[in-house]
Amino acid sequence: MTGRLNSAQPYALGLFRIIVGLLFACHGAASLFGVLGGAMGGGTVPAGTWPGWYAAVIQLVGGILVTLGLGTRAAAFIASGSMAYAYFKVHQPEALWPLQNGGEPSAMFCWAMLLLVFTGSGALGLDRLFAARGESRERPAASASTGEREPAAA
Repeated sequence: MTGRLNSAQPYALGLFRIIVGLLFACHGAASLFGVLGGAMGGGTVPAGTWPGWYAAVIQLVGGILVTLGLGTRAAAFIASGSMAYAYFKVHQPEALWPLQNGGEPSAMFCWAMLLLVFTGSGALGLDRLFAARGESRERPAASASTGEREPAAA
């Protein structure tokens, strides 16, 4: 059983990344464009206002990057930091516990994104696709510099 679960881990992590990134991007889209119910029950966040508009941009762009698995670690790091800021500056002064201060989404997104900083994109991410392409391009160049010939394709 453990072997099967371990072999599925990259795919489970990839699905986790996609869902978390998509939900995060939806929060940004709601705040910036008024879709999906809009910001705080309706409307949009005025452009350039601190910290709401900047947080919404981070949510939208970071969420899209995390969903695609493109620059996952960097995007998740910035997203996690923005959610930590949101929790401690906006929610925590209202009450100690997230359940009391309405900061549950900020806390959950903060920790979910921090997990992705350490795990990377998992399977199904563009990071892996570009890494695989980079490795395939480096191999012929490395063998050419050593004077070895590539085996003929069968």
